[in-house]
Amino acid sequence: MNMDRRSFAIYAITKHGVRIAQRIGEKLPGADVYVSEKLRALVPEGMASRPLPLPMGPCLSETFTAYDCHIFIISVGAVVRMIAPLIKDKKVDPAVICLDDDARFAICVLSGHVGRGNAFTLRVAQAVDAQPVITTASDVRGTLTVDILGRDLGWELDDPDRNVTRGCAAVVNAAPVAFVQESGEPDWWPQDKPLPEGVTYTTSLDQVDPLRFEMLLVATDRDFQGTHPVHWKTAVIYRPKSLVLGLGCDKDAAPGMVERGVMRLLAAQGLSLKSVKAIATIDKKKDEPAFLALAERYRWPMHIFPAEHLDVVPGIEHPSEIVKRYVGSRGVAEPAALLVAGAHTLLVSKQRYTEPAAGRSMTLAVARIPFPKRKTEGAKWVR
Repeated sequence: MNMDRRSFAIYAITKHGVRIAQRIGEKLPGADVYVSEKLRALVPEGMASRPLPLPMGPCLSETFTAYDCHIFIISVGAVVRMIAPLIKDKKVDPAVICLDDDARFAICVLSGHVGRGNAFTLRVAQAVDAQPVITTASDVRGTLTVDILGRDLGWELDDPDRNVTRGCAAVVNAAPVAFVQESGEPDWWPQDKPLPEGVTYTTSLDQVDPLRFEMLLVATDRDFQGTHPVHWKTAVIYRPKSLVLGLGCDKDAAPGMVERGVMRLLAAQGLSLKSVKAIATIDKKKDEPAFLALAERYRWPMHIFPAEHLDVVPGIEHPSEIVKRYVGSRGVAEPAALLVAGAHTLLVSKQRYTEPAAGRSMTLAVARIPFPKRKTEGAKWVR
């Protein structure tokens, strides 16, 4: 959801609509109910309402982008005509739901997937005991929702405009599709539910012959365009939050240099910035301006550890007695990354970065958060 928007707006223009709005509002606390001036006297005491001038066009032009979901107790045709000039793109449009004046049907009109319209429709239908009407093919058929897969787990599409429509069509039509999970949580599909028809699962891109599949759905933190160009061509790529960056630096290292170091070192290792979950360092660096700026800019949590915790972490690949003399631990970046990720081995061992005339340097290590592989029962696997 858009954090700058309110959740629900409900619009009623008939006396029956006001009663239905009340029932919905009781189940969706905090919803704003818009009622025409003529009917505001019918609004029950204790139910907050906002004036709805008629015609509704000018009001909707102000409210349309202010809410995640608009619930109209108005005919579909009328609503479509009113919202048509306001629709821009499925990545930003809010959900729109219509109910009839007897609350028999709750119809998802707009933004079923990306705008969560289908999920909202089910909630509204339940609130008034209506029949939900959802026409999105993947939801109706109970298959993968390619455009929002893993969203509730924090996954991002690497490129929302690339191959997504083709991926949706392939899944809905039960064409051969491989889901390749190299990182991320396993709960992108219910563990106790067989994978949809046509979908095969594996945990390594190297195990997949791309010519066998119409589309590849790939959950990974690495950039494989250069290493697997044939796979990349037909891939929808998801970026789970699977990487932890362990950081160290000289005192008062320039924030710009540290940020560039992170970007360039990740790129050199073929890792996606979109998959970074957190950064980690020693407590002596908890107020380091460069690290604070990096955490704030990218909204990364920053984990800090005392030297005695870092010094005993197994898996440090580049222990240094010089570092221990200064900070009390044989390493900073490597053990900090391992601790937060819960990993036993590093994905990227300590790398150093500096710039000409900077007079300071920074270090980076990367650990990948382990994930339990999905059960094989009821699933097709690529070996």
